[in-house]
Amino acid sequence: MDAPSYRGFRFPREVIAHCVWLYHRFALSLRDVEELMLERGTEVSHETIHQWTRRFGPVYANALRRCRPKPGDKWHLDEVFVKIQGLQRYLWRAVDQDGNVLDILLQNRRDKAAARRFFRKLLKGTRTVPRVVVTDKLRSYAAAHREVMPSVEHRSHKGLNNRAENSHQPTRQRERAMKGFRSVGAAQRFLAAFSGISPHFRPRRHRLAAPDYRAEMTERFTIWRQATEATAAA
Repeated sequence: MDAPSYRGFRFPREVIAHCVWLYHRFALSLRDVEELMLERGTEVSHETIHQWTRRFGPVYANALRRCRPKPGDKWHLDEVFVKIQGLQRYLWRAVDQDGNVLDILLQNRRDKAAARRFFRKLLKGTRTVPRVVVTDKLRSYAAAHREVMPSVEHRSHKGLNNRAENSHQPTRQRERAMKGFRSVGAAQRFLAAFSGISPHFRPRRHRLAAPDYRAEMTERFTIWRQATEATAAA
């Protein structure tokens, strides 16, 4: 995706990036972000904020992904159902052993074809092959694994896959705050950006002492500023 320019926008980059950060980092509605900005003396409508999140969210997410280290060699895959306009869809997600989100894909089914499509998207997006793939006992994973990456070890056990299952929690929080998704396309666009931005600001806090956590977050905010500034220079 080509990086859009800030040229022609009435508000400076800092305001746009801050609104996108608020919307993707916290379980806030567009009107909540509008109110927070008004409290700071910036009058911007929720419709404008929506356009910013759609235009710049994916670009910021991609910039953050490029700053991440190489994915770990142990991948955890899982899928959860998402209701969109009364129909049940499936959100496929993959994370590495450190909890970094590798990719997501919203699909209509969770059969072999869907699992195969997600495997191929993962390999293409990460440009690497894992040592181990961990899934639950859904048979579609085993069938697609034998076809797409037969040389990779496959561990199928529900108890081993808590890493992927826990990674769905922020998405569930956002889904509730947004009162559901309006369409498959809108959900895929939002979740692709959300999965790149939100985890960046969610280090494993329970494993860090307070000074270490503050230092980690300071570094992550620096990377965020660099990502948004890179967009400005593009």
